[in-house]
Amino acid sequence: MEKMKSINESVVEMCELVLPNDVNLLNNLKGGQLMHWIDIAAAMTASRHSNCIVATVSIDSLDFKHPIRLGEMVKLVAKLQSVGNTSMRIKVCVWAENLQTGNVIMTNEATLVFVALDEKGRPTPVPKLHELSL
Repeated sequence: MEKMKSINESVVEMCELVLPNDVNLLNNLKGGQLMHWIDIAAAMTASRHSNCIVATVSIDSLDFKHPIRLGEMVKLVAKLQSVGNTSMRIKVCVWAENLQTGNVIMTNEATLVFVALDEKGRPTPVPKLHELSL
């Protein structure tokens, strides 16, 4: 019988605090730092689903909707969108929380594709998704 998993089994939530080393001259989170965090959250989701080491194949989109400021808490939520034979498409939503006011705003969305790898570094099949989770 073919192995299947639900989308909820692999969701990853990750929080980071924006520190002085993470910002640019405008005291906004550097885009490269955010991309790094997005890649980590998405990779953990892909690994959780596939139970394999994974490799980033592409970043299909990354939308910057609002700057994230020094001192804010960043919450990243990574969730499977679809799976292929060896690949997984993952959406990451990013929110920033001002810890002084409690205001939360969605700042970014990204879509990434990962491939699962076997012990020899070759693509390997991943579990399908339960129809109920689609």
